[in-house]
This record gives sequence, C-alpha cells and structure tokens, in this order.
Amino acid sequence: MLILAATPIGNLGDASARLIEVLENAVVVAAEDTRTTQRLLQALGIGNRPRLIALHDHNEKARAAELAAIAADEDLVVLSDAGMPTVSDPGYGLVAAAVDQGVTVTSIPGPSAVVTALAVSGLPTDRFAFEGFLPRKAGERARVLHALAAEARTLIFFESPSRLAATLADMGDAFGDDRRIAVCRELTKLYEEVRRGTARELAAWAAAGVKGEIVVVVEGAPERSVSPDDALAQVQDLVAGGVRLKEAAAEVAAQTGLSSRELYQAALAARGR
Repeated sequence: MLILAATPIGNLGDASARLIEVLENAVVVAAEDTRTTQRLLQALGIGNRPRLIALHDHNEKARAAELAAIAADEDLVVLSDAGMPTVSDPGYGLVAAAVDQGVTVTSIPGPSAVVTALAVSGLPTDRFAFEGFLPRKAGERARVLHALAAEARTLIFFESPSRLAATLADMGDAFGDDRRIAVCRELTKLYEEVRRGTARELAAWAAAGVKGEIVVVVEGAPERSVSPDDALAQVQDLVAGGVRLKEAAAEVAAQTGLSSRELYQAALAARGR
C-alpha cells in the first residue's frame, strides 16, 4: 500500500508512535528531500535505514506511475519535509497514480501547520479555506486576493518571510483594514509567535524583518449585499484598468455572488448604449 506519513512541523516530540513504528520497519521511503529524511531518522533514534527515493516537485510527474507500481508490490512510505504529504507538498500526483492503479492509500495522521495555525489564530474555525502560497508577482497576488475579498470562510495562507510585509499590505488593499488577521510564525518551535491585528498593523511589524516559517490566517468577509448596478460598476472599473471583460465579470461574481454571465451581458449591453 501507499502510506502518507505526517512528520513534525517543528517539535520532534510530535512524532507519533505509529510514525516511529512504520519508519522502523519501512523498506522503501519516497521523501521530498532524502537528506532531511536521513536527519529525521537519526533525530528520532531510528536504526532502520530504508531505501530512500527522492519525490519532489520537479520529478513527481515523471516518477508517479513508477512509484505507484512499487506500492502495488510492497509498502511505500511517503514523507514530506514537514507535515502531511500532498498539502502544499509533493504527493498528490503519486496518490492519483496509485488510485488509478488500484493501490490502497492510507495515512498516518499527524502535525499540520494549516490546522495548527487555524486553532491558535482566535478566528472562526467552523468554515475555512486553505489557499496555500500566493503568487510571487505583485500584480497576480493582488488579483487573487481581490477575487477572495467576498469569501466568508476563514482563509489560510502560507507565505515566505521575505514577502510577508508586501502580502499583508496587499491584503489590506483587497480586504480592507477591518479584517482580523493572525500571523503564526515558527509553530511548535522554540520561537513560536502569533501576532494578531489588522493588515496595516501587521505589515508595519513585518516590514522590520521576520524570520521562520509563516502561516497567515485571515477572518472571512462579513455578509453584505451588492446591487447589480454597483456590481456592474465594479466590472467596468476593472475593465478600465486593463482586465478582460470575461475575467472582470468572473472576479466580481466571485466577490458578490451574482451571476458572471449576467454581469458579462450587462457590461456588453452598457457598451452599446
């Protein structure tokens, strides 16, 4: 079978008894970084030395079918550098290939930066959406954030320390400065820190420089109604700014809950007046 095994995101004490048992008996391990896995085995005091196969973003597509075939014959353990494989880490392509080949897929649950940050954020946990890493380019990042502006669920993002201040500033522009945000840094590690505030407050803090692994949790949008006329005006503003009409209609529809097709047709009709 294929075994997806969650590893500690910081504190080695979070390694489960099942994880240690499986690693003690593993014959083959697909690892995001074989060097990181070797250090993990040593740190956990595991004497077993399984065969390690690299599985990362650059080779997963090419190796997925091959590794799924291995899992059909013997247990194959999959490890990312931290947390659960497939969640913003390699593994999804391998799981899909294994499912296609009829291979059993199971998991060893464990630490997750996503739910850990959500739990300590102090923001609503009943409904949430994980968005992973935002685009690196400022324009693309702003467009994604504006498309999420009306999302009512709590939003969770990963971000690099070097882009954190810029991302928080973009969140202020897209979401407004009344949303509650929690920046969770170095979760479960010695210098764990959770900073809470508005986008503007947190961007000013981050501008001085931040280190470590970062998870940003953002309060969902409050319920609000937008009239079709106001929504049409938003579409027209986006188009005036260089966005294609179809994309502008889709973006405003995502923010307002109105029909993308109807906004598109209304914008075309307004052009002909």
